[in-house]
Amino acid sequence: MLKYDVLVIGSGGAGMQAALVAAKSGELNVALMTKVFPTRSATCCAQGGTNAALRNVDKSDSIEKHAFDTIKGSDFLADQDAVEFFVSLLPETILELDYFGVPFSRLEDGTIAQRPFGGQSHPRTCYSADKIGAVVLHTLYEQCLKNQVNILTEWFLLDLVVENEQIIGVVAMNMKTGDIHPILAKAVVLATGGAGRVYWNRTTNPFASTGDGMAAAFRVGVALKDPEFVQFHPTGLAGTGILMSEACRGEGGYLLNNKGERFMQRYAPEKMELATRDLVSQAIETEIKEGRGFGEGINAYVLLDLRHLGREKILERLPQIRELAIQFEGIDPIEQPIPVRPSCHYSMGGIDVIDYKTCATVVKGLYAAGECSCISIHGANRLGGNSTAEAVAFGKVAGKAAAEYAQNVGFSSEKKVNECAKKWENEYNIAVSRTNGPSVASIRSRLAETMWLNVGVFRKEKEMLQAAKDVDALIEEYKYCVVGDKNRIYNTAFTQYIELGNMLTVAKAIVIGALNRRESRGSHKREDYPQRDDKNYLKHTIITLEGSEYKLSYRPVVITKYQPAERRY
Repeated sequence: MLKYDVLVIGSGGAGMQAALVAAKSGELNVALMTKVFPTRSATCCAQGGTNAALRNVDKSDSIEKHAFDTIKGSDFLADQDAVEFFVSLLPETILELDYFGVPFSRLEDGTIAQRPFGGQSHPRTCYSADKIGAVVLHTLYEQCLKNQVNILTEWFLLDLVVENEQIIGVVAMNMKTGDIHPILAKAVVLATGGAGRVYWNRTTNPFASTGDGMAAAFRVGVALKDPEFVQFHPTGLAGTGILMSEACRGEGGYLLNNKGERFMQRYAPEKMELATRDLVSQAIETEIKEGRGFGEGINAYVLLDLRHLGREKILERLPQIRELAIQFEGIDPIEQPIPVRPSCHYSMGGIDVIDYKTCATVVKGLYAAGECSCISIHGANRLGGNSTAEAVAFGKVAGKAAAEYAQNVGFSSEKKVNECAKKWENEYNIAVSRTNGPSVASIRSRLAETMWLNVGVFRKEKEMLQAAKDVDALIEEYKYCVVGDKNRIYNTAFTQYIELGNMLTVAKAIVIGALNRRESRGSHKREDYPQRDDKNYLKHTIITLEGSEYKLSYRPVVITKYQPAERRY
């Protein structure tokens, strides 16, 4: 049986940082488990940059201003003590990445370049052209190899194993062989990313973003916090949802409707295209609903115009954007505007982290970091550049805490982990043997359709009740879902089947949270409750699983020195 002192699941920025820090913390056996090759994790999709108040471009910036921008951007749902801790970590974290070898773009004096991003009062987004995620991932991967982290590539998490409210291990499938393995672990860090594929093709997320860690933690008694707060990035490619970075607007791009108007003048006259993502997304959808977009229905769009930036600037600052627009839309942004529409981008909610200084959950020895977690620093809306920052900062926090915990406990008995592995062997045999029932693709498509139409950028009770009914029906259908492949080796049909189950689990939590939050705040825009309601909803949604029932409760938001006020941009 495999045994690790610290097992990190997920190989994005948060996971690799956690594994790296744990491996440096002493004589510990540390493993990094990932269902994709490490440098293909979701972090590689991050384009525009990562935030830190380095003050390289604007000396008047500060950590306090970064904190306020983040809290204001969150529509005052972020826990302010956690935000203050978070932003204080970032300057040192970015300089450490620089030391590791991340090839940041530079100013003329050699310092790290910074540019403006939406909702921020100063240019503090550190970037590497438009490929920050890819360069961070490759650099951290090198460091993990250098520090002898055991890397389990193409291993798929099936379940966490908990005994006496303490993590004792996991059960996972080696995707290359199809073998199901019990694994003992003293400490586990979940860094499995978001659940954007709940919306399937209307997401910027990679196909791996199926909420695996969220669902696994939920099944063993960890709450999902604020799941209804799903960020829609304003500028996904119209046809595929692929991300057109906020850097496009940070560098000066315009959004245009079918009348040729820069319509953000109507919605955020001071910030224009650099208002927060929720406001820009809602503005685009309003333009489309009111007939000022191009095309019809789910294929409607507005235009992102970069032509005035000039060929040289586009090639220097936005080379990947140009490449993606050419490959997926057949449009060269040097010569033509890009068709875009909001696309599900980020899960502000996630695994309930109860201690931001350690990333601990209610299960002893279980930690969470990155997009799968909810440390409550993004609240109702995340600022661009704060996600890669969160991943690398809280990845370090989680890795350090997990290593310290592992140094003070022993391995548990193998019995319960073995029993769980046998249960999954049985589940596998049953699933691949079914011959009659709905397909994975059918259920997945219908899930995406009901989530996009009923729990998308704009929300109303009637539509969300329909989504709740649809998701429950799909969960019932899933029990008889046909996998259609009995081969053990690289059985991607089976892994997609498990991913679908995870997406259904998270989708139900999203719908419950959204239905019961009768206000509009940040990314959660209720057309039937258009105002923010601090009296009744200045609180976090907490959803737990009791038996097969989802239970809803709330927790107060932590306010330190920034009293909630109306957000204006």
